[in-house]
Amino acid sequence: MAKTNNPSAQIAPPSGLPIDIGISAEDRAAVVAELSKTLADTYTLYLMTHNFHWNVTGPMFSALHNLFMTQYTEIWQALDEIAERIRALGHYAPGTYAEYARLSSIAEPTSVPNAQGMLQMLVDGNEAVARTARSAFRMADEVNDQPTADLLTQRLDIHEKNAWMLRSMLA
Repeated sequence: MAKTNNPSAQIAPPSGLPIDIGISAEDRAAVVAELSKTLADTYTLYLMTHNFHWNVTGPMFSALHNLFMTQYTEIWQALDEIAERIRALGHYAPGTYAEYARLSSIAEPTSVPNAQGMLQMLVDGNEAVARTARSAFRMADEVNDQPTADLLTQRLDIHEKNAWMLRSMLA
């Protein structure tokens, strides 16, 4: 049985409906706590990527504007998948800026950086999501939650690839 001392599990209380999917209520809460952090990091990265799409300037404008749009569009779809997995586990998904700010490991920019700064912040953001998703994966794997592990494996693949592509533009 998984144990969590993470108070963020409380942000997603059980919905009150009985669930018998072969994962205990305590184990589902532990997975939800980690998924909630993944959702918060993903949402923060989405906002940052969309912001940079709007505000990028310089000689790489067209390439970065299009790359950022491709990435924020994919991330937007992922938000729904993560939140729906939290719901399938019987908890409410966090959905406010205050909750995301509390749960996210990604610092939001305080100003609009230049294009190189944007690239570096997005590399760091994608790597942060990968670390958070990897932690959530370990919890899901520990409690034998294959659908969550599969979702997180897909997210890891995408964020590691995004970080590589962004990093390549900094070289």
